[in-house]
Parts: sequence; C-alpha cells; structure tokens
Amino acid sequence: MRPEASPPDTGRRSLVLGLGCERGTPPAELVDLVVSVVRCPEHITAVATLDVRAEEPAMLAVARHFSVPLVTFPAVRLEAETPRLANPSDLVFAHTGCHGVAEAAALAQAGPDGRLVVEKTKSAHATVAVAESFQGFAAAFSETESAPSHFDSNREFA
Repeated sequence: MRPEASPPDTGRRSLVLGLGCERGTPPAELVDLVVSVVRCPEHITAVATLDVRAEEPAMLAVARHFSVPLVTFPAVRLEAETPRLANPSDLVFAHTGCHGVAEAAALAQAGPDGRLVVEKTKSAHATVAVAESFQGFAAAFSETESAPSHFDSNREFA
C-alpha cells in the first residue's frame, strides 16, 4: 500500500474510493476497511464499484457513511483500466470479467488523469483502493461510452 500523496496546490483534493466485495460482506467490515486506509475522509467525492454490486448493503453502507454517491461501472469498462492497475488479477477476471474491481473502479471514476494513491488493500471479504482525481466531479460523468450508473446511497434496503 502506498501512502496518500500530498494535496495539489490548486483547489480541493478529490478522492474516489474503489470498492470490491464478496456478496453478503458485512457492512461494518467494508466501512472499517475503508476507514483504516483513508486519512482525509473530507476529500472523498464518490464510491465506485462493479455494477453487479450496486445494491450490495456493504457498498451502500460505505456511501452513506461518507455521504457520497455510489457510482457503478460494467465489467467491460473496468477491464479498460487494466493497463493502469497496480495489482491486476487473473482470478478476479475469472469471477468478474475484469482484472480488478477496486483499483479499476477508482481509476475509472477519477478519469484519465487520475492516479492511485492507495493500491488495493484487502480484508477477509472486501477490497478498497483510492484514486485521486484532477478533474471536477461533474466532468467525471461526461464520457458517454464509459458513463457510470449512480445510485442514491441514502436508500434503505430491507
């Protein structure tokens, strides 16, 4: 794991959490994992993950915890980030169709100039990575071919 970089001299720092988890991961496990790696929670602008985890309670819990949107991407979009991944995995590809979820989702949301500031970090059932974005939050949603999905992280699920 690399430490978070110093904030840039221009403007507010924008961090994106990339998350991956097994189905049924306890929300507290994922929140605790994220809290263990993020030093500046006030700079988090979004939580990003694979689209098949959009309604996973642990993902929603992290988005609610930081009061940011949950953004999802299809596997094909995350696979496009493979050249930028610090820890690509053939095992992850076999399960998801992309060589990484946490790092790829963070980078996809951070944009083409984004960079990993925390590589994939694991708990028993989940992963987190953090990317720094150098684009405005609204600009992150401007590309149509890689348009993310957005979910209201304040929804309650039974």
